[in-house]
Formats: sequence, structure tokens, C-alpha cells
Amino acid sequence: MKQRSFYVYFLMNKWRTVIYIGVTNDLVRRLKEHQQALIESFTQKYNVNELVYYESYQYIMDAINREKQLKRWSRAKKLNLIKQLNVNLKTLIAE
Repeated sequence: MKQRSFYVYFLMNKWRTVIYIGVTNDLVRRLKEHQQALIESFTQKYNVNELVYYESYQYIMDAINREKQLKRWSRAKKLNLIKQLNVNLKTLIAE
């Protein structure tokens, strides 16, 4: 039986001026949804569709709690976290 994974992810716009944090159980699908911008949302309005960071969790509640924690952080603290693994804020490819 395949073990499910849950993801907390950071998206940015191409100018790296906006940060969006979300949670999903299918990172590839969710990223495509953001990139296609078919639904009116924050990410569509601000063209936020480039994956720059993500974390994987076994349990949904762990992912949700982490998302809530990260959303309370300052922009500087979020950028420092991202840059620990993605120094140049390059667009990542979802696994």
C-alpha cells in the first residue's frame, strides 16, 4: 500500500515579490492548478505560480499545523527558510 504524503509549499511570482503558502496532498496537481489560473484566487490575481520550496509530511494535521505556523512568520523569516534549500529562489519542479 502506498503511503500518502502531504505537502506545505511556497509559491512566488516571477518577480519574487509575493509569497503564497499552501497545503496539498498532490503537489504536482495543485501546482498545475495554480499555473493554469482557472479559479479566481489570490494566486491568480497576483500571478503567483512558481514553486520555490516545499516540505513533505506523513500526516495531514502536521502539514496544516506547519502551514499555520509559517503563515505567522515575517516575510524575512520565510525567505530565510526558503533560501536554506533554494539559495537563488529558483523555480522548482514538483516531485
